[in-house]
Amino acid sequence: MPEFYPSIGEVVGAAMQHNIRLAHGSETSGSDKPLQVRYLPHPSADPYSVPGMIARLTETTTPNEVAGIIEEVNGALVGALPQLTELVAVAADWTRVRLAFDDPHHNPTFETWTRLAAAHGMLRDVQEQLQIAEDGIAACPAELTDPRHHEMVNVLRTRELLSDVLGTGAVAAAPTPSDCDPEANRQRAARTSSPNAAVQRTTSPGSSAEVSASTPAPRAPRTR
Repeated sequence: MPEFYPSIGEVVGAAMQHNIRLAHGSETSGSDKPLQVRYLPHPSADPYSVPGMIARLTETTTPNEVAGIIEEVNGALVGALPQLTELVAVAADWTRVRLAFDDPHHNPTFETWTRLAAAHGMLRDVQEQLQIAEDGIAACPAELTDPRHHEMVNVLRTRELLSDVLGTGAVAAAPTPSDCDPEANRQRAARTSSPNAAVQRTTSPGSSAEVSASTPAPRAPRTR
């Protein structure tokens, strides 16, 4: 199973196929390598990662906080965008040393280098635009405006965080040694997909009350 997918739909589809394989204890026909599970930490575990910064940037975030997030992602030393720009530059340079111009009518390597060079130039432009936008964000009003004004422009966000789609537990739990055991994974998947699993996961009102009763009350503040 690849570690990266172009859309959330493909992630969910691959996860469902993965659970089916575990439940039946077999691989899909044509698969010559075992599935690999990748641990995806929750965005709150690293607020300065890109998913962490996206989670911090909500409609109620203050202008100064948003400007700070843009400054972090566009920072020259450790910003995600400059690092991505450098990554594309390195990929273009990797392609450059494989160029050959012996055939003037067919040069796919040069076409690839051209696309990478164009992407590098666009990323540099994005950095400049974000530097200008940073000051404008800080000057934006803190209060939300009337929703009728919002309809004048389109919403740009098209993807949700993986933790929001699959749930906190799906990406927050660190892998344990049992996760590497195929038989344990098969049994876990079978239990989860059984009709009785939903009933077992449902908490009765009585048990909720017992948990609440057993929870210690918060300490009273000290008086000086």
